[in-house]
Amino acid sequence: VFNVVNGDKEAVDALLHNPEVVALSFVGSTPIAEYVYQTGTLNGKRVQALGGAKNHAVVMPDADIDNAVSAIMGAAYGSCGERCMAISAVVCVGDDIADAVVGKLQEQIGALRVGDGTDNTNDMGPLVTEEQLQKVRAYVDLGVEEGAELVADGRGLQVAGRERGYFLGACLFDQVRSSMRVYNEEIFGPVLCVLRVGSQEEAMDLIDAHEFGNGTCIFTRDGEAARYFTDNIKVGMVGVNVALPVPVSSHSFGGWKRS
Repeated sequence: VFNVVNGDKEAVDALLHNPEVVALSFVGSTPIAEYVYQTGTLNGKRVQALGGAKNHAVVMPDADIDNAVSAIMGAAYGSCGERCMAISAVVCVGDDIADAVVGKLQEQIGALRVGDGTDNTNDMGPLVTEEQLQKVRAYVDLGVEEGAELVADGRGLQVAGRERGYFLGACLFDQVRSSMRVYNEEIFGPVLCVLRVGSQEEAMDLIDAHEFGNGTCIFTRDGEAARYFTDNIKVGMVGVNVALPVPVSSHSFGGWKRS
């Protein structure tokens, strides 16, 4: 039997305090994840609580660019980026690889079809609410104000016959810095940031310094580099040449740090 129970805090609290509920799994923002975990465990329940995320993809100089870009496109813009495992930051090791990645991302973004979510020929549908649309648009505005280079701007998108829909085209920032809010905060929308670093160590230091540690991945042909990354990165779920980490027995499942 599978039940769908709609409701806000009242429904959640009912589950957290019900003695017949022995285990709970939660996915959402970090403050609520902390509340669910603390309340549930105090009531003697087993709790899995997954919080916020800022998932990174590292692209090494030896990576298969076409494979990396194709995987990143799906991970960043699938479901309009409104999923906890979405890739929202690409860390390119070297300017040459960054230029190639950004160029190919621009090409594929230009080919995306955005429209009614019930039309299977569309690649992206609307965002979940008008409030979320305005929130994501505000982050795009903020990124421009912070000095990032907006190389793909989806803010002006209009869908014929759906003018009041909550549509936003894919957005891509280049030359993003780690001090920017558009990088540090979870946006939960079709916004992808590209950062440029000089080495794998610098890329890993950047990821490890972030408050979230949900999922990450690396694109490389070098087995040693991939193994070093998976063994040492401070993130819960790790993929190699796949943008959405696939759970395997040798790695944990679930976020680390504030994820």
